[in-house]
Amino acid sequence: MGLTFSLLSINCHRKTTERWLGRVETDLEKLQQRLVLETKVEANGQGRISQGTFAVYENRNAQTGKMIHLKVVVLHALSPHPRPDPIFFLAGGPGADVTANAPNLRRSPFRRERDIVLVSQRGTGGDNRLDCPEAANDEDLQSYLGPFFREAVYQKCLKRLSAKYDLRWYSTFAAADDLYEVRLALGYDQINLIGGSYGTRMALIYMSQHPETVRTAILNGVVPVAFRNPLYHSPAAARALELILNECVQVPECQQAFPHLREELESIFNRLEKEPVIVEIDHPVTKKKIKVSLDKAAFAEALRTIMYSDLTNRQVPYLIHQAYLGDFQPFATQGLASNRRIRKLIALGMLLCVTCAEDVARINPEEIPAVIGNSFLGDRRVKQQMAVCRFWPKSILPDDFAKDVSVDVPTLIISGNFDPVTPPRWGEEAARHLPQSLHLVIPGAHVSGGKCLEKIQQQFLDTWTVVNLDTACAQQLPKTIKFYIPQTEEKNK
Repeated sequence: MGLTFSLLSINCHRKTTERWLGRVETDLEKLQQRLVLETKVEANGQGRISQGTFAVYENRNAQTGKMIHLKVVVLHALSPHPRPDPIFFLAGGPGADVTANAPNLRRSPFRRERDIVLVSQRGTGGDNRLDCPEAANDEDLQSYLGPFFREAVYQKCLKRLSAKYDLRWYSTFAAADDLYEVRLALGYDQINLIGGSYGTRMALIYMSQHPETVRTAILNGVVPVAFRNPLYHSPAAARALELILNECVQVPECQQAFPHLREELESIFNRLEKEPVIVEIDHPVTKKKIKVSLDKAAFAEALRTIMYSDLTNRQVPYLIHQAYLGDFQPFATQGLASNRRIRKLIALGMLLCVTCAEDVARINPEEIPAVIGNSFLGDRRVKQQMAVCRFWPKSILPDDFAKDVSVDVPTLIISGNFDPVTPPRWGEEAARHLPQSLHLVIPGAHVSGGKCLEKIQQQFLDTWTVVNLDTACAQQLPKTIKFYIPQTEEKNK
């Protein structure tokens, strides 16, 4: 199978032809030679951690030439008799390095009986992180409140990255085959996959390419193949905002504190459309006072990212109300922090290597107005990303790369009802093609967690099936958001 793409060289316009072959190495001795790990006993003496690298060919088709090194972390099970099927965690983005989560996962309940394996997806870590620091510059805080994709910034980044890497080989499909080889080198037969956000796409592609090696999969905040990033960001954010505003009306304390949120938000947008406001905030690093400009587009995008987290979406009514009163400082501080966190977390060059070929190439400009509708975000993000993708090299993919993933793997799907980017409709879409799946919708934001979900996931891992899975605790979760209301917060202290 193969698909021919046109690669735009940074130096010249030249067409190249490559065919996706999906080659993997199965010689265990050769694979183990590429794996370099050092094992240490943890400081508390209660566990072992192995850390190191695994070498893979940048051009997986050739299986020769330049090699890149993926970071590998194994948090060995705490049980003296661990189960043979480890858990491979897969990070979001695309572009986040999953090995950065190792400190938090050391105490995970999943580690009691199973190894936890973290492999930095190609382009996210090791010696091949495709970073664009020009787009995440702490010396230019205003940039965090500007467009996510600026052509001049990414042309500069492309020139630097393409001098060192062949950017056509950083797709989800190549990364899935990397993971297959790491599994073999570590000596595991079947594995369990846990992915959040884009990590669910990675899990689905791996399941499609190597289904016989997957025991179970847990997908939280699902990005199925039908999801074309970032086409659906605007309507998803509009939906989440509407739910939050409706929720505030239903919660007496919120309704009493903020009785006119819709009118206030409309007033804010009208004001910012005429001219931006200048806001003084504390620099997140130096803590010095600095002034930033906030226009309508920046306000809308920051509002979207604030809704990502259960910790910050509860502040939305308060932040809107304060901005309406003329105090934009709380909103600008939180919005800049949310935007900055995302841009610092993600290797933005890797994000483009994945999305330009796998998602954006499937977006028809003529369909954008109907999809966006009257969302407060408009079509800025999708058009800006499409503009950058016009000159970013396209990853080499299989002919059937856009095919829905349909495999007979036990799969637990989790969606947050208030999710501003991957709402439950995408969990439903994934579940339609997975015959052994259960779709659980909870009252959470993007990739929510908590004790209840841990309990359900652990039961699923132990029983190896979604049949008769006890999800009662999910039905008992608070159905309403515990909104931030200053007076109430003070009383509860």
